[in-house]
Amino acid sequence: MANSILLQNGTVLFHEGNKVKFLHSHDVLIQGSEIRRIGQDLEVPLNGRTIDCSGKILKGRHGDNVLADYMVSGMLQSFNYQPEDMFWGQLAGCIESIDSGVTTVVDHANLTYSPEHATEALRATASSGLRTIFCYGVMPRLKKWTSEFEIDKEIFPDWWHSTLETLAKSQPFGNGRVTLGFAFDMFKLPRDIVTDIWTKCRGLGLKILTTHYSSPAMPNSIQMLSDYGLLDRDIIVSHANNIAEKDALTLVKNDVYISSTPETELQFGPGDVVAFRDDIRSHASVGLDCHSTNSSDLLTQIRMCLQYSRAVVALKSFEQEGKPPRELTIKLEEAFNLGTIQGARAANMEDQIGSIAEGKLADIIVFDTQSPAMVCAAEENPLAAVLLHASVRDIETVIIDGVIRKENKKLCQVEILTEPSGTAKSHLSWGEISRNLLDSRLRIKMRGEGQNYTVAKQTLFGAA
Repeated sequence: MANSILLQNGTVLFHEGNKVKFLHSHDVLIQGSEIRRIGQDLEVPLNGRTIDCSGKILKGRHGDNVLADYMVSGMLQSFNYQPEDMFWGQLAGCIESIDSGVTTVVDHANLTYSPEHATEALRATASSGLRTIFCYGVMPRLKKWTSEFEIDKEIFPDWWHSTLETLAKSQPFGNGRVTLGFAFDMFKLPRDIVTDIWTKCRGLGLKILTTHYSSPAMPNSIQMLSDYGLLDRDIIVSHANNIAEKDALTLVKNDVYISSTPETELQFGPGDVVAFRDDIRSHASVGLDCHSTNSSDLLTQIRMCLQYSRAVVALKSFEQEGKPPRELTIKLEEAFNLGTIQGARAANMEDQIGSIAEGKLADIIVFDTQSPAMVCAAEENPLAAVLLHASVRDIETVIIDGVIRKENKKLCQVEILTEPSGTAKSHLSWGEISRNLLDSRLRIKMRGEGQNYTVAKQTLFGAA
């Protein structure tokens, strides 16, 4: 009898014509070179091999969403999160970043439903080993969501202020790796409220303040911050799609950086990816959006940003001259800088991170240049090998703050802290973390049963 392999209890992406069905908890029996059976509770033949595929597909919630869909199916789902869920989700996201070779994140943290939600997310961040500026946020909170939908009109409850003040006084966390920032997008509030809260956050020592801007879908936060006298180099503007030339000039003049997140920007439809636009490229960095939408692999984001922008240049050449460009005007080196030194400048940490130099913090990634993807490419052009050929599987070692967090292509155990500035109370492997995450996912889905997405979209965006 031919050799047999049973792929057991996985999720099979099964085609019926062009329609793809998700067959959960299914087995695939392979005999010799052929798929012999697809079903449930299949038995492996004598001397066959079984491979456990339980839980092998974990994400992909927003794969066919535009921005309006995501606001309901993604951002507003925080209503269904308890602090425990916040801990496991945040911890998993941070570890995914480490696994993909990201050592520092400015986290626009939309999660402040209660003091416990914020504290648990911060404890997870500090436990993970990731270097982070955790930007304590302001977000719309819901009072109820079933067949009815109601937003809490109280934007800044007393606990929001007291929690912010306590955390600001207690920072840094995680042996100095994690500091506090501020995240804000509510520019429809009156000018005096916006000015007061931004001034307060700076007074509390929050070093980075983040906001989103995409024209014309959002209020012009760049112009508002400039008019209010608040625009300064401690701000990072996410996306900046369709940014007007005068607004780009305003950012550059004030030494403010943008963060392009090409994968979600190209999917959600807010507009062009602007990182390599001539009027803003000196003050551009690259980041990533929600882990539930796309991967945290910064190499993918840089590659997508680079090749999309090169295509835009070529299209303009065809439109204006009727022929392709004679040379590439966006080089690998500039793309590499987006995710390294430019990112460090955006976070005002160029003197500490963003490049390998004597005296800088020990945040280092080691690539396996003998892998099938990188072999020969690394000898020919190391930048091309990293930016055009490498993936997460080629990242052999990740060191953050002098501590090895990934070694031999496997994640190290994580020290779970008692509190954001506390000591370790336990050590968990990724397998143990993923099991807790999967349990959390089921609890969140159960809490969301019966919630009317249509009424939520109508309340937020009006009738379609």
